[in-house]
Amino acid sequence: MLTIVPTPLGNLEDITLRSLAALREADLILCEDTRRTIKLLSHYAISKKLIRYNEHSERSLSEAAALLSLGKKIALVSDGGMPCISDPGRKLVALARASGLAVETLPGPSAVITAAAGSGLPADSFVFLGFLPRSRGKIVKALKGAFTLKKTVILYESPFRIKKFMELVVSEFGPGTETVIARELTKVYEEWLKGTALETLKKLEAVKEVKGEITVLLRPPDEGRLKDEG
Repeated sequence: MLTIVPTPLGNLEDITLRSLAALREADLILCEDTRRTIKLLSHYAISKKLIRYNEHSERSLSEAAALLSLGKKIALVSDGGMPCISDPGRKLVALARASGLAVETLPGPSAVITAAAGSGLPADSFVFLGFLPRSRGKIVKALKGAFTLKKTVILYESPFRIKKFMELVVSEFGPGTETVIARELTKVYEEWLKGTALETLKKLEAVKEVKGEITVLLRPPDEGRLKDEG
């Protein structure tokens, strides 16, 4: 059996009893980074064999699939949050289901849901884009397509690119684009920046170096009003 186990985004107390039970009962744990996972396990006095799972390695995928085929009870975790949601795991889950193997998904922490709930923006329905492409043209195209649905748009961005990304939002979609940036959710330095795209950009520019994991929420000031560029 493969069990998808969500783990805390930062605060180690944000883990469910079911997740702890799954980790304790597993024969082994597939993880994104053994160093990150061992900290969680040590905190809860759990001792298990850890195997690094690399979504982009066919060898890693094959090895994980082989373990599943042997009837091993495997827990899949990422560095934090829900595996498979912009984190490793999708290929293994798809392979397990295609092979008729049992897959159990536990509910738990997720950065996109946490940010949506705390943003104050409409979140009864939203568009999640995960990590956007690197090229400016592809970013603009993805955002334009999402904005046409007239819903809150949520995405993940690197702290090294967040200033450049907000500059793009200001220039392509207008300085008044409603923006919320949630940084380091559940951690000691959790921070929320809310305002127009231009106001948010200025707050970011006032900081020499932006650090941590970032979730961005966007909503155009006039929903559906986009530039006529292709």
